[in-house]
Amino acid sequence: MSHALITDSDSLPRLCERWQQSRFLAVDTEFVRVDTYYPKLCLIQVRDEQQTSLIDPLALPDLTPVLDVLYEPGRIKVFHAPGQDLEILARLRSTCPAPLFDTQIAATLLGLGDQIGYAGLIERRIGIVLDKSLSRTDWSRRPLRDAELAYAAADVDHLAEIYPALEHALAERGRLSWLAEDCARLCEPDQYVTHAEDAWKRLKGLARLSVREQMVAVALATWREQQAQTRDRPRKWILDDDPLYRIAQRQPQTLEQLEQLSVLPPKTLGRFGSALCEIVAQALAGPEREYARDEEPDAAQKALLKKLQARIQSIAAELGLPASFLAPRAELMRLVRDGADADANVLRGWRRDVCADALLQCLP
Repeated sequence: MSHALITDSDSLPRLCERWQQSRFLAVDTEFVRVDTYYPKLCLIQVRDEQQTSLIDPLALPDLTPVLDVLYEPGRIKVFHAPGQDLEILARLRSTCPAPLFDTQIAATLLGLGDQIGYAGLIERRIGIVLDKSLSRTDWSRRPLRDAELAYAAADVDHLAEIYPALEHALAERGRLSWLAEDCARLCEPDQYVTHAEDAWKRLKGLARLSVREQMVAVALATWREQQAQTRDRPRKWILDDDPLYRIAQRQPQTLEQLEQLSVLPPKTLGRFGSALCEIVAQALAGPEREYARDEEPDAAQKALLKKLQARIQSIAAELGLPASFLAPRAELMRLVRDGADADANVLRGWRRDVCADALLQCLP
């Protein structure tokens, strides 16, 4: 299949006009995220019903014409597992392109496997084994080699090829509305933004700390996120998790105490040492707040969870779907703890229609 590399703005008007004649656009992106907090967009691949175009954001001064077409609501955008793509696009426009067709969700709804990878889906649907040897390409390097451009183009070439058949199969099974609902949830932009005050939710093992240690860890995580976002550097370059936990547990409030912990490189200690000590002191001066707790279910809750799991397995088997796709364990645990008022997707939309009554009947 042919593809065109777009590196000049003069080519965009004709390209965008052609896209507007297409019922759908297959889309993918290539990016790098090695030494930055935010992903650096390096290539946008778009396949319409005629040709694949490789848009070079590093060469184009303005992506507005491209984004305008991608964000038009009258055209389906076809992606595969687009979480990282949508993170990039949401940052460019503070929202996500819609409507969206995720071929990974489509595959799951058709019984082709839970969270199947793109290569696996292409092999199963059209018998082509993709060469993934260039998956670690540095997409920011210029010029890109012909083999790299062909590799990038193939992602949307095959995506466009399998889309019509997936759409038809879902329509035959009455599940297009199920896909549309799940894809609409993917397009909620807030999930692709990390607010600094919520950064502590990424910390693993926080519940093992005491309340006051948690307060310090949360304050450090908030500060680290702010620094990472402002400097556009990876979190661990600012402060890795191990020293964050050590500081939270030992709670140094002077540079001497912090240095004695021997958890920070000299450069980090010199740059951020005073700020870290101040954060510790401020956190300890605030009102006590517990952020995380390991709540081991009691015997009755374990029995109810087991009952819910059995019921969801039975429903999933009847539908030909993975049980975790209908309701992962964490959601069932929310039902155990919060009952019918639980904040769980299984109680919303099409999942509620096929699952909720049976699950709610299990509750005391």
